[in-house]
Amino acid sequence: MERVPKRWAALDGVLATGAGLGVGHLVALLAPGSSPVVAVATRAIDVTPGPVKDWAVATFGTNDKAVLVVGAIVVTLGLGALVGLVARRSTGSALVGGAALVAVALTAAGADRARPLLWWAPGVAALLVGGWALVTLIGASRIAAAPPVLEDPSRRRWLRLALAAGGAGVVGGMLGQGLRPAAEHPPVSLPVRSMTPFPAGLETQVPGVNPFVTPSSGFYRIDTVLEPPSIDVKTWRLSVEGMVDRPFSIGWDELLGLDAVERAVTLECVSNEVGGNLIGSARWLGVRTADLLKRAGVREGADMVLSSSADGFSVSTPLGALLDGRDALVVYEMNGEALPAKHGFPVRLLTPGLYGFVGATKWLVKMEVTTFAAKAAYWTILGWSDHGPIKPGSQIDVPRPGHVAAGSVTVGGTAWAHGVGVGKVQVRVDGGPWSDATLGPDAGVEYWRQWLWPWEATRGDHQLQSRVVDATGRPQEEREVPSFPDGASGLHTVRVQVS
Repeated sequence: MERVPKRWAALDGVLATGAGLGVGHLVALLAPGSSPVVAVATRAIDVTPGPVKDWAVATFGTNDKAVLVVGAIVVTLGLGALVGLVARRSTGSALVGGAALVAVALTAAGADRARPLLWWAPGVAALLVGGWALVTLIGASRIAAAPPVLEDPSRRRWLRLALAAGGAGVVGGMLGQGLRPAAEHPPVSLPVRSMTPFPAGLETQVPGVNPFVTPSSGFYRIDTVLEPPSIDVKTWRLSVEGMVDRPFSIGWDELLGLDAVERAVTLECVSNEVGGNLIGSARWLGVRTADLLKRAGVREGADMVLSSSADGFSVSTPLGALLDGRDALVVYEMNGEALPAKHGFPVRLLTPGLYGFVGATKWLVKMEVTTFAAKAAYWTILGWSDHGPIKPGSQIDVPRPGHVAAGSVTVGGTAWAHGVGVGKVQVRVDGGPWSDATLGPDAGVEYWRQWLWPWEATRGDHQLQSRVVDATGRPQEEREVPSFPDGASGLHTVRVQVS
């Protein structure tokens, strides 16, 4: 039997694996979340050590999931190359190796708590297509490797098969992604309510300043799932249990019938670095968590609520923050519309003044009243703080680092001081004296303020810094602190070259 050259065998394995992945991703239209790549990448998130997750979020921000998917594809194709090399000696052993790869994908898909009925179909499709492609390509390679003539028909046949396998992978993947609907939820009927009049922001005056209200489509997203769970409000229920006298569960229609509260709240990820973009401000509407907890009757000794999402993610929130009048909410509207799927539809927890990792559970299905001593949540198990008040901060949105023209320059940005409110924002140049900026509209102590400061820029290299001073007169922490374990602090610094 003619031995296939190593480079050919490795390429055969890559092409066969790619064909299987592409077709499996296409078949996953019938079973969302069960695509071999998506399923494996999702489980990889669960088993990745905490420091690695922290590094990924800090390095890639909201692109962390795309990087993970690309990495999963590269690793899988690399393993496919090894399968191809095994096929040089034994096609049967190679097929066993390929089946092992598919078994990993099937196990990952089956471990999803919200797995669809046909969760197994994408993996099986990948196995059948990838196995057929490998046998066919390796067989053609053995024949093509024998003759020395480059234009031999057997080599042209291998080339056609290789193009077909590669095309199947690329086209299948593209169609699977292109035909996959955006992360949206089915249309739902919400009570008609008039939104509270809201002030206009400064972004129309100075382009580049973060808008006063962050559009839902542009709101940052950091979570542990690649694809949002698909939840039907007809079967969805939220349970309130644990250390309570009257545990209960509530459905969608009953929740909408309770008194609704609208609040303007700035939400920030604990992984947000100073001056980062993992922060946004929106108008939220929902039911007070205090009302739900009062109905359940919280028992003495409880100090935490462990909330869980439909995908099994958990968050530990200090009980006091859900009861102290700051209007923590079980939210179902964002900026006047139903909560988008990627932001937690049908409902999410929102706790003003706390970083998301301890107060903003998406796809909420359970609130368990308990204690910090008895239970721990997803991120706290990995070493992050179990409390997590958002630290006061300020950031410069304009000008961006780089070159600016000498003369009148408007410096602008946003600042926040949760629970107290922004007293003033100050700016300094090259470590000089602090100067007060002009504040934009005020939407409450849990919401950011825009600000502007006029600067007569002179030629040369300069350093701009800003800080917030809260309503009690306390300036923000200037000492640089990393985001782990309870949020970053320090002055946002922008360096510009004026010419």
